[in-house]
Order: sequence, then C-alpha cells, then structure tokens
Amino acid sequence: MPTLGTTPKYSFIIPIYNEEESIAELYRRLTDVLEVLDGPSEIILVNDGSRDSSLEMMRQLHHRDRRIVYLSLARNFGHQIAVTAGLNFARGEAVIILDADLQDPPELVYSMIAEWQNGYQVVYAQRIQRHQESWFKRLMAYVFYRVLDRLANVRIPKDTGDFCLMDRVIVDLLNRMPERSRYIRGLRAWLGFKQTAVRFERPPRFAGEVKYTFKKSLALAINSLVAFSVLPLRLSTYLGLFAGSMAIVMAFLVLYWRIARPDSPLTGLATIMIAIFFWGQCS
Repeated sequence: MPTLGTTPKYSFIIPIYNEEESIAELYRRLTDVLEVLDGPSEIILVNDGSRDSSLEMMRQLHHRDRRIVYLSLARNFGHQIAVTAGLNFARGEAVIILDADLQDPPELVYSMIAEWQNGYQVVYAQRIQRHQESWFKRLMAYVFYRVLDRLANVRIPKDTGDFCLMDRVIVDLLNRMPERSRYIRGLRAWLGFKQTAVRFERPPRFAGEVKYTFKKSLALAINSLVAFSVLPLRLSTYLGLFAGSMAIVMAFLVLYWRIARPDSPLTGLATIMIAIFFWGQCS
C-alpha cells in the first residue's frame, strides 16, 4: 500500500451511479489486481448523484484503504461528465477507466498494461461478444457503431466503450479540451497517437439494474454523430437552402396572383403572405 504523498503509477477511474450491490465485489477484484501491479495505484470513485448507499460505501472504503479517493457530484450529470471529473483528478502515468458493474473485468487490465509497456498510448477494450444482453440492444449497438464508422470524420473503433488505458500524455490533452458534450471514446480517437485493442467477451452485470437506458444511449449516439460528423450540419444547410428557395418561389407566386389575378382570394393579403414565408424561413 502506498504511503501518503506517493505519486501513483496507475490511476483507476470508476464512475458510480446506484451501484451499492456491486461495490464490495468491485473492490475485492480490483484490489487483487492492484496487489500484483508493478507500481503504486490509486482508485478514484466518482459518485454521479447516487440515491442509494453508494456514497456511504465509498466513504467507508476511503477510510479503510488509502489508495481510494472519491468525488461526489452534486447531482446525476451522466457517465461522460463523471469520467471527465475523474480524469481531472487522476495523477497516474497510466489512467484506466472502467465501469462499476463489473462488465468491464478488472483482470483485463493486465493485458492493457502489457500493451502500454510495449509503447501504445491508448489501449481500448473491444467487445467481441455481449453476454445476457437483449437482441435489440445488441442490434442497436451493432448498427450504431457501423453508422458512426461510415459518417465520422475520424476512425472510432467499433464495439468499444470507455473501458481503456490511456497514457498521461493523452489524459493531459483531454483535460485541456473545452468540449462540454463529451464523447470520450471519440475524443481519444481524434487525438491520434499509437492505439491498439484488447479484445474480450463482455460479461453480464454482477448485480443491479442497467443504468444506461435506451434514452441515455440514444442521447449519447446523437451527441457522437453531431460531434464527429459533418453530415448533420450539411443536412441542416441543405434543408435551410431548400426552405429559402421555396419561400422565394411562393413569394413570386403570390405577387403573380396579386398582379395577374385581381380576383384572386390573395388580393389584399400579398404583403402578409410574403412576410409569413420569409419569417418562417428566418425562424
């Protein structure tokens, strides 16, 4: 166990939201990993507005084990913000991000560290199989990653989450980025550097309910597409040009009916109609 003031070689960031049933087992498995690592470590637990006893359990672990520190956010900000908060406090030469539900097996860290020691600055975990997940969730994940791969301006590895190891250089660069709507796996890919994958079969949750609901997953997918693809901007531009063109055409038609068809029902309304068309376009 490192003494107070020791700079850790490895930092583990774990966002936690209502994971009271998993924390004890997470601590047991993670500390088993820490005991055989080649340097001191710290565990940064980030309470993302939990409503159960997760925060109290984190406090108890902190008092029991000096390697554990915890942050507590004022409310539930979401997984990406919780990870970002942990990145800002991590001090290690290598920083590992993993979830508290044990679907990111702590034992995979050995393989990640081996790749890091071989010179890779980002080592991400790539899922080759998902156990005990519904066919709908597996299908949506499969489609999303392939759509993102086709549309994104940077190559974001398929079937990967935030479970990864990042070198200190990468973490420092991420901490300097001003983005608020974050998609961390996209940002780490955008930075470049030397990256590789460690493949694994994703196990089921150890306990509790899934926290990443369909609504949250959809919001994250939309944020990633908007952030890393020019297609949404192009579509909005084309739609704006089309709407503007239609407004001009309709304005000319109204003027034509007003001049050439004095008996038209639009008589006396031409100015109002043209204003409506262009006001709708501006808004």
